[in-house]
Amino acid sequence: MAVEPRHITIERRVRYAVLEPRERPVTEIWFALHGYNQLAHRFLRYFQPIHTGARCIVAPEGLHRQYIDHESRRVGASWMTSEDRLTDIEDYIGYLDRLHAHILAEESRPRTGGSKPVRIVGLGFSQGVHTLCRWLAFGRSRIDRAVLWGGTVPPDLDLAEHGAALSAADLQLVVGDRDEHFDPSVIAAHEERLREAEVAFTSHHYDGGHRMDAAMVRRLAGSV
Repeated sequence: MAVEPRHITIERRVRYAVLEPRERPVTEIWFALHGYNQLAHRFLRYFQPIHTGARCIVAPEGLHRQYIDHESRRVGASWMTSEDRLTDIEDYIGYLDRLHAHILAEESRPRTGGSKPVRIVGLGFSQGVHTLCRWLAFGRSRIDRAVLWGGTVPPDLDLAEHGAALSAADLQLVVGDRDEHFDPSVIAAHEERLREAEVAFTSHHYDGGHRMDAAMVRRLAGSV
């Protein structure tokens, strides 16, 4: 007897965390996509240095949670696994699009004539990099700047088809000089792949490993 996997669509609640702006109207919104086995509210601590003024910082949480330490019952979240991956990708892109629309609607305020529109920054760290890239390629949301931190564009993402969407998002690549997951040869190959596809990007390096760096976060925020 053949076993045939099937799907149905259900309603479910998703969790996200927010650093509310200190001033309104909001002029800038960051969507910060965490890495593997992190949680949204804990990930936001890395953005405290730039939690100033009219900047709102939103951290969506991956749809999959699991124990990462059974003894302490510590929990982490992830965006997807290799199992049923295409369904997971569709689900998190739909989730991020709806959250993007929800946050923009919440933060819509009457704005004075001639004022600039709210600027949207997407930042993905580690596993969140692949999530952000696929969101740019397949989603409907406006992202004015995309920061890929400690990760590469997914190898299976067709840059001939989707490279323009990455370029349009003012692509910023960030990696530590001692990142244990990405040695210089991997980074060089990644950047060459982007150049060959004519994807525009800017590279940033900091002294450190596979982690968020407060000075780099401030540098990126200051250059937006």
